[in-house]
Amino acid sequence: MNILLWHVHGSWTTAFVHGRHRYLVPATPERGPYGLGRARTYPWPDTAVEVSPDDLPDTDVDVVILQRPEEFDLAEQWLGRRPGRDVPVVYVEHNTPKDGDIPHSRHPMADRDDLLIAHVTAFNQLFWDTGGTRTAVIDHGIVPPTVEYTGELDRLAVVINEPVRRWRVTGTDLLPRFAEIAPLDVFGMKVTGLAEHLGLPPDRVTSHDDVPQSRMHEELARRRAYLHLCRWTSLGLSLIEAMTIGMPVVALATTEAVMAVPPGAGALDTRVDTLLDATRRFMTEPALARQAGSVARATARDRYGLDRFLADWDRLLEEEVCASR
Repeated sequence: MNILLWHVHGSWTTAFVHGRHRYLVPATPERGPYGLGRARTYPWPDTAVEVSPDDLPDTDVDVVILQRPEEFDLAEQWLGRRPGRDVPVVYVEHNTPKDGDIPHSRHPMADRDDLLIAHVTAFNQLFWDTGGTRTAVIDHGIVPPTVEYTGELDRLAVVINEPVRRWRVTGTDLLPRFAEIAPLDVFGMKVTGLAEHLGLPPDRVTSHDDVPQSRMHEELARRRAYLHLCRWTSLGLSLIEAMTIGMPVVALATTEAVMAVPPGAGALDTRVDTLLDATRRFMTEPALARQAGSVARATARDRYGLDRFLADWDRLLEEEVCASR
């Protein structure tokens, strides 16, 4: 198939474009949010090709993958074809509801008969009110990191994008309590200056801003445990990546993390004091950390493997394209 999709979420798209199709990724001269083109910090196969919006009207497209509401009109404008009528559409919902009365949050694509919403977690499907729109769940999958856990450094690894702006959402306010136990290495976008914002000395919180994925994995693997303090998120792919590496996990028992982190893979709780106790044990007992990481790795590679992810997507895409014909 020829699949049109925008480069929005780097890790998810990296997994998606490893399938057996041809992936058309819009690229504009300014490389803005609707024309990023191919990834520059993730390994993408040659079957993911950049396409200019000007060339799309004459390009064969079998299905369109949308990830933002405005992409529906943009696809029609750039293709010269009506999504959902002239070409089948799947809308991928990456996020949990963010605003308003969350149990009653209406999805922007609710009550439509011209597309299907594919949620990346069952938690998302549960919390979004999509009305009469058809939905499916395709759990995340990742390209497995090529490194393995050593845990040689008595430090905690954290991956957060924009921890200052998002603050309580990402559990940034909880970080100082863990920094008392072990130094934190925080990776992600816009993490520079985090120690100052937290009121902590730089030797307790080290920021690693926008590190290429492969190098970040190498650094994660050297830290003793992975810290996941998001209060409200769909499911961070960095959590799955850390588990696949073999890192023990210290995580808040919120949203889809409850399903992703199995018993024995670390500590999963809503009581922060319990997570602090587990962190102390991992710092003083490397063998315990390694044992928990082995459980995490086995579960992550089984449930979030790339082959399963791509097979699920192949089935869904074939059903949608065949139905439209």
